[in-house]
Amino acid sequence: MKQLIIRGENVLNVPNFISLYRLLVFPVIFFMALTGREQWYVILLCISLVSDVLDGNIARLFKLQTNFGAALDNLADICTYAMALLGLFVFKWTEIEPHAWILYLFLSVFVLSYIISFVRFGKIPGLHLYSAVSAGYIQSIFFFILFVFGFYTWMYYLAVGWGALAYIEKIFVLLKLDDIKIGVKGLYWLIKKEREQAH
Repeated sequence: MKQLIIRGENVLNVPNFISLYRLLVFPVIFFMALTGREQWYVILLCISLVSDVLDGNIARLFKLQTNFGAALDNLADICTYAMALLGLFVFKWTEIEPHAWILYLFLSVFVLSYIISFVRFGKIPGLHLYSAVSAGYIQSIFFFILFVFGFYTWMYYLAVGWGALAYIEKIFVLLKLDDIKIGVKGLYWLIKKEREQAH
């Protein structure tokens, strides 16, 4: 495979192509949602959700992690999140509305994490904390079950609640870091590393 070097990193790799796919399909999913084509919306979004699982795992497994890839993946995540939320409002709001408070809480924490990242570092927070990655998996499963089998209240609260906790942790990590780095696992590991370096 050819190389394209940006800031000392080869950005031409499989995980980055997968993230790029999610960005390119974003307007198509948006169109399907706005025009009420629920079946195509669900198919395309589920492909994006699966690809979100794949790109990060491939990058870690084959040691293809780059700062560029982390930022690209994060941007693709924002687009995928936005489309999933749009689908909830367009197709499933009747089921969601009685429990909307926790969704609004999650969205507030989610947006706040990006504001803090831009204020502190001037860039997208390309962090892949264990809590956020696991929240993404749970939310993907919830979304699939919601559209294929129906609404389960306990699963909704698990998916959205865990997401809120994950982004609260991300905020604390962003406040502790000097710069955004690849490979930060979570707040516990960050504090542990700081204590080890102090001794």
